[in-house]
Amino acid sequence: MPTILLVAGWRFFFYSNEGEEPVHIHAQKADKECKYWLKVDDFEVVEVISYNLSPSDKREVKKIIYDHFDYIVSEWNRFFSK
Repeated sequence: MPTILLVAGWRFFFYSNEGEEPVHIHAQKADKECKYWLKVDDFEVVEVISYNLSPSDKREVKKIIYDHFDYIVSEWNRFFSK
């Protein structure tokens, strides 16, 4: 479960056994957790699942993902190309 980013109390990470899935990122903060697909060609972030997130939490997470989109994609490619 490599953590690739810590921002505003959110931990952004991958599960090491999910390399066969499309590019995505998990985020967790306290009892809140979510997963977002990153549509690389369209520069789009799509919610897959979320637990205990308010609408403002979702906006915050999506903004962080967009702010670090290229970094997340490059870390995904680096990690899963091993």
